[in-house]
Amino acid sequence: MLNLYKYARPAIFKIDPETTHKLTIKALKAGIIRPCSVVKSPILEQDLFNLKFLNPVGLSAGFDKNAEVIAPALKIGFGCTEVGTVTPKPQNGNPRPRIFRDVKSGSVINRMGFPNGGLRVFKPNIEKFMVNPDRPQGVVGINIGMNKEQLDPAEDYCALIRELAPLADYMTVNISSPNTPGLRDLQQKDILLELLTKMMKTRQETCGDISSGKAPALLIKLAPDLNEQQQEEIAETLLHSGVDGVILSNTTLDRPDHLPAEFNAEKGGLSGAPVRDKSTAIIHNFYKLTKGKLPIIGIGGISNADHAYEKIKAGASLIQLYTGMIYEGPEIANNINKGLLSLLEADDLSSITDAIGLDHK
Repeated sequence: MLNLYKYARPAIFKIDPETTHKLTIKALKAGIIRPCSVVKSPILEQDLFNLKFLNPVGLSAGFDKNAEVIAPALKIGFGCTEVGTVTPKPQNGNPRPRIFRDVKSGSVINRMGFPNGGLRVFKPNIEKFMVNPDRPQGVVGINIGMNKEQLDPAEDYCALIRELAPLADYMTVNISSPNTPGLRDLQQKDILLELLTKMMKTRQETCGDISSGKAPALLIKLAPDLNEQQQEEIAETLLHSGVDGVILSNTTLDRPDHLPAEFNAEKGGLSGAPVRDKSTAIIHNFYKLTKGKLPIIGIGGISNADHAYEKIKAGASLIQLYTGMIYEGPEIANNINKGLLSLLEADDLSSITDAIGLDHK
């Protein structure tokens, strides 16, 4: 399938990126992108957040915004799919065009602004998946965000926890997208602690404690553009709050000089290959700052097993990708998992967990 995708890619890339994305969702729903033989090995399995991950490769939020293709995503090799970002009310997001590719560098700039159908569309889709007796194995995370016009972010986040926590394996609080005004301000130490305290209380009231097995893990997704002092303050805040994990990282506002000027001039978050080193560095820092006590999901510039292994050795327990699939095609998860098995064997490691944080040992 991957070789066929590489032949088809030049034609696909002549289509507007957002139109391509919508066609991909339709193709997955219709079964045109067919399931593949999923890589299975106990070496790649791990237990985290009271969940069993069959492999460490996840599909990141932003792809399946309305939870429409959970089963097809898991059937093409991902051990986890994170759906959303969902907001309480539907919203259109920012004006089009709002996605831009630079094929030569393997990167994307987007300024989507959380377009989604809101709870009224998202929740029934999740419920439909949950009641399907033939649903595939795999972990389903729910990524939550605030509506653009909301003046009290905690109100939206807590409302989504009340509605969706009973349906989620884990939940990710997105406070790091650069495309919603004021959202990244929530990463400030005092504001973040207050927000986390309210959300943790809401989860407790809705589902009980995570140790009961009934409540989903609560993770925070951060930006890669944090300076050292911000990273130290946030790491301390996360440990103090009792949050269950952190996702590092979202898209960056940086614009490397080697990218074309016209592409660089577009507003929004940059993802793909140019972000790889920056995201790996922040994973390495957070693992060190938290002494490995806070599980990390690593994202940023992953398109092959070497990239994934780099992030795992830096401190990530799991990895996620999206832009990599745009450039490498739908078999990317399986290809990465096969490659990870070879890399673990070469390092004489018997489990993926043995590689987590290896660069620190």
